[in-house]
Amino acid sequence: MKVAVGADHAGFALKESVKAWLGEMGHEVLDFGTHSEASCDYPDFAREVALAVAQGRAERGVLVCGSGIGMAIAANKVPGVRAAPCNDVYSATVTRADNDANVLTMGARIVGPGLARAIVEAFFRTPFAGGRHQRRVDKIRKMETDSLSAAPGPARDAQDAPAAMPAALPEAPQA
Repeated sequence: MKVAVGADHAGFALKESVKAWLGEMGHEVLDFGTHSEASCDYPDFAREVALAVAQGRAERGVLVCGSGIGMAIAANKVPGVRAAPCNDVYSATVTRADNDANVLTMGARIVGPGLARAIVEAFFRTPFAGGRHQRRVDKIRKMETDSLSAAPGPARDAQDAPAAMPAALPEAPQA
């Protein structure tokens, strides 16, 4: 499978390891940078990897930054991308099985190389379960298409409106 990879300066070294592991697993890797540890902006690389996946130039993507969170936020702005920050094997397995995630993000400041390799292997070896999860992924896709065609403002009809938020959130119990 073709896999797009990208990282910012914080994730550069781990991205290089990920590329090697993906090659060992038999995948073709498309590297969208960065190509050094020089300071750079993660949204630039998240966009390129996300577009490659959304446009079908790659089947999946892997993004690495300091936490994995910024890359996921940025990549998820591209319609058709379901990026999930996974800093443990369970999350990588579940996001593939239940959410059909197509982009894995990881935090190089959170996971070491051994755990990162296990996360990558879990993400690429876990198939989408389909079934009841397909219905949920379809709803996510519908949200994307609806939001692209909807004008900003109130919900278009009552059934699409979110439930009212409470005036104040309950206070947390005191320890």
